[in-house]
Amino acid sequence: MKPPLGEASLRDLALHYAARFATTGARLEGYLVRKVRERGLAEDGEGRTIDIDIPALVARLVELGYVDDDAYARMRARDLGARGYGARRVEETLRHAGVGEGLRQAHAPGEAASRRAAALMARKRRLGPYGAGAQEGGDALTRRKAHEKAVAAMLRAGHQYEHVRFVLGAASPEDIEEWLGEAAGDEGIEDQW
Repeated sequence: MKPPLGEASLRDLALHYAARFATTGARLEGYLVRKVRERGLAEDGEGRTIDIDIPALVARLVELGYVDDDAYARMRARDLGARGYGARRVEETLRHAGVGEGLRQAHAPGEAASRRAAALMARKRRLGPYGAGAQEGGDALTRRKAHEKAVAAMLRAGHQYEHVRFVLGAASPEDIEEWLGEAAGDEGIEDQW
């Protein structure tokens, strides 16, 4: 069994965690609270339990730049978009990590990035016009079930229903490329993430 935690050992755990993982202040604080719960706190020379201010320790690491919620949010949003996840999934992931609402909104994907993520997911999973003749073969019931499954998968991945409907209903990959170009032109920027 590991010994109870003192101030120095808790600080060392926090530094080790921050060095190993990209994290947020809220996640680091949760980790430290869990470690204190598991191992307990050390006692001083007079037998009293040491009181450690975990939020102050986390605030100090944020102040020193070891923990940066903004950098974490930017990295996670870009990573999830590059993997084909939609804006809702990005927001949920950042909220779960303890990123504040202002940062979540600042790193939310724009229209062009949301469309690119939807198209990327369809291409990776071979959905809609990227599928291998799924629209043509089989009976109507099989096609309908496949379509419903594709819609459900894209919605679970956090895409807007309008984007899902367009991507899955597109006649060809060229239609999707044109749709992507419209959004990039409207935003006036090539990459929101």
